[in-house]
Amino acid sequence: MEFVPSFGLLLQELAVTMTAPTFNSFVTILAGWVFASRRTVTRMILAAGDAAEKHYSSYHRVFSAAQWSLDALGLTVFGLIEPFCGEQVFVAADDTLARKRGLKMFGTGMHHDPLLSSRGQKITNWGHSWVVLGVIVELPFRPGHYFCLPILFRLYLNKKTAAKHRRAYRTRPELALEMLEKLCKYRQNKRFHAIVDSAYGGKSVLGRLPANCDLTSRLVCDARLYEAPPARKAGQRGRSRVRGDKLPTPKEMLAARCRRTTLEIYGRSESARIADTCARVFAVPDRPLRVVAVEALKGGRGQETFYSTCHEATAEQVIGWYASRWSVEVTNHDSKQSLGFEQPQGWSRRAVERTAPTAMLLYSLIVLWFAREGHCRYKPLDCP
Repeated sequence: MEFVPSFGLLLQELAVTMTAPTFNSFVTILAGWVFASRRTVTRMILAAGDAAEKHYSSYHRVFSAAQWSLDALGLTVFGLIEPFCGEQVFVAADDTLARKRGLKMFGTGMHHDPLLSSRGQKITNWGHSWVVLGVIVELPFRPGHYFCLPILFRLYLNKKTAAKHRRAYRTRPELALEMLEKLCKYRQNKRFHAIVDSAYGGKSVLGRLPANCDLTSRLVCDARLYEAPPARKAGQRGRSRVRGDKLPTPKEMLAARCRRTTLEIYGRSESARIADTCARVFAVPDRPLRVVAVEALKGGRGQETFYSTCHEATAEQVIGWYASRWSVEVTNHDSKQSLGFEQPQGWSRRAVERTAPTAMLLYSLIVLWFAREGHCRYKPLDCP
């Protein structure tokens, strides 16, 4: 099986990241990836049909031994996404679990399984935990809808697995920050805006953001907030104050008088009470933040608190930015259900670190192709 010519032309822009023989094998694998019933390399070779002219071991070595960089490939894909981005590039970081079997597969361990867990019971599962950085973009063929297109990936190793493979342990926020720094350094003239959940919005990320990057995330409702420290007075002894006067917590802000508004988020309208202020958190007192406390008037969302380093933004903007983060959850779901993100069976380090992320890069390429060419010939189903 072969791709349509327009998708083949899109793939040719990735050829600079590999040698010609490796790239030809890579394109054959991608063709098999789309049409295979199960996303293992052997099934991909069978699905590719006559296009797979080489020995089968050549296609396995694309992931396990060939000399190419997954980061370079992801940054090249970002170059294809860039024309659809505005002056400010929104990105999202999140982690997802790929369930696996086998004790000898590199990087596997016990990780939290959000699909099987509930609020009352936490369940872990054996597999790989991937930290993913994707670009949030609104494409012309569907205004008002956000897509998250993954570009960079890191495999998280828990402490036991890191010690087993003699690798330094790094937390998920540290891995996300590493990818964010790489992207911001790649395009130093661009302004980036990371939108993450509370797991990636703590001191380890907020306090070490690149200079050309902003951050929007969540806060706990009892967070300690402070004003800016007062200016040092003439003749004052001792060190200058690090924090100003203490401000009400987000929960106390909602207990006072708030304004009511209608929010257009998650594809629907929601009525809510909102209170916002410019404040600084205890852990990073040198960075002003726009803190927004929200209480939904209907439904089960209850009281929530968000913040953004864009302290001049409105409350509605901050909430809208955070709502667009949901697109990364849709990407995780679609990559697993439609492109077999969890199915590759490589066991060596290189094979593990390259094979599964290729499914998400293929997702980004398919969405890009549809935005550039495919939507022109698309006809929705006429369902009675």
